[in-house]
Amino acid sequence: MTPARNILDEINAVFRAVFANSSLTVTESTTAADIPEWDSLNHTMLIAAVEKHFGVKFSIKEVMRFRNVGDMCKVVAAKLGA
Repeated sequence: MTPARNILDEINAVFRAVFANSSLTVTESTTAADIPEWDSLNHTMLIAAVEKHFGVKFSIKEVMRFRNVGDMCKVVAAKLGA
């Protein structure tokens, strides 16, 4: 597996925890429009949970540029040097 794929797997686990849905599966193309419960409050909780899980901090600018889960994975990978 590539590092990006491992990050996606870990992010998927974070999504499952935040949305309390053990069957949720996200892909790089997943957006908020794909998950009905993904509102502004859950978005904030999700960003905080991903930051905590990976031990990284996103800037507001980075978060604003996330168009989908893949964008989030790329920023995490860059921050981890993966």
